Amino acid sequence: MELLGFYSDLPLEQFLLFVAALVVAFGFEFVNGFHDTANAVATVIYTRSLPATPAVIFSGFLNFLGVLMGGTAVAFTIVNLLPVDILIEASPRSAMMMVLSLLSAGIIWNLGTWLLGLPVSSSHALIGSIMGAGLANGIIAGRGMGGLNWEQVFQVAESLILSLVIGFAVAGGLLLLMKSIIRDPRLYSPPHDGEHPPSWIRGVLIFTCGGVSFAHGSNDGQKGMGLILLVLIGFLPGIYSVNTESRDLAQQVHEATLRIKKTLEESQELTTEAGQRIAATLKATQGVFSFRQIDRGNRWQTRKTILELKRHLTQSVSAEAHAKVHEELVIFNRAIEFVPLWVVVGVALALGVGTTIGYKRIVVTVAEKIGKAHLTYAQGAAAEITAAATIALADMIHMPVSTTQVLSSGVAGTMVANKSGVQGSTIKKIILAWFLTFPAVMTMSATFYFVGHFVFGY
Repeated sequence: MELLGFYSDLPLEQFLLFVAALVVAFGFEFVNGFHDTANAVATVIYTRSLPATPAVIFSGFLNFLGVLMGGTAVAFTIVNLLPVDILIEASPRSAMMMVLSLLSAGIIWNLGTWLLGLPVSSSHALIGSIMGAGLANGIIAGRGMGGLNWEQVFQVAESLILSLVIGFAVAGGLLLLMKSIIRDPRLYSPPHDGEHPPSWIRGVLIFTCGGVSFAHGSNDGQKGMGLILLVLIGFLPGIYSVNTESRDLAQQVHEATLRIKKTLEESQELTTEAGQRIAATLKATQGVFSFRQIDRGNRWQTRKTILELKRHLTQSVSAEAHAKVHEELVIFNRAIEFVPLWVVVGVALALGVGTTIGYKRIVVTVAEKIGKAHLTYAQGAAAEITAAATIALADMIHMPVSTTQVLSSGVAGTMVANKSGVQGSTIKKIILAWFLTFPAVMTMSATFYFVGHFVFGY
């Protein structure tokens, strides 16, 4: 395996920091698991559909499967928040400190809010920590606000805010629809002591628990992959810049580029800029079958060359021409957007195992302290169906959303729709924590980075 050669790429100090960064990154996903467990299991536990232990084991297994089967597109949405060029252009110590700073800030916030029993967003914590480290690096390097991919930041922020509104409105609306169609009064009243739900609603609740768990694994698991990729690209760009696992992928990229050139010529859209980017990509992939044949020192530049051509085709050609080169762009994605199998499995294990512990604090908040009344069967089903569907949709459009945010707002929406009322003190705490997450983790991450810069003098 080529990875074994990284010993020659990293001095001992950097290798130890690399291992530490990987441990912290997998640790973030482990903490994410037990921080977000309540999102899936709160309803099945509090409606007595499943006892607590089977519920969290079931949720952990579905989280594990969700990571394995959820794809990788969201991971690169996370990676692209931080222009990873700055990880390569920065000094090795600077890149390492950036990665360690953002990981440490995210974990500290997640652990702190978990101890307080607040169901805040791990996604907010992760994205805010990336923003803080990126901005700090930009300020120190003289780029000002240029340490972030702001277009990507705004897109992610939009998806997070929109998911909050969707969770509240759709879950409340779904509950009202259920009331108009399903007349069984048992569904809309809090269960009494020792009472269990009807078998069919119990099946629905267990199914929706599995759906939220699987969706959480697929979306949040990809965020973990994005973190690991930041570590890998920052420390080992010569190995993880392009996909070296396929035997003929470089040749496929070369042939795809020739087809793109022909398509643009036929559509009379072969501009000077397009021609230059095509020529650079053809030169980078000339005479090689696998990217493994390209010298490690040149792989990062090869990745940038392919990415620049891809961006040009996405942003600067007509919709008709873009549609014609869709298959070629898929090949480009395979070349520059890949996640090693060991990363996928490692994240799946970290998230799945983390899900099986530490659930009690936030479960109590979600199920008991958001509404003034005990959660009903119908409310649990409506909130979880909404959460699972929203996260699945986010996966389809390759955007990260907050499982915690969607489900908590969904529970609140069902309480309002059911006229059960909400506990103002709890809602205020949750909203305050949500608003504080971005500035708090950004400040922590930036502070860690500044301290590292001035103390260690890189």
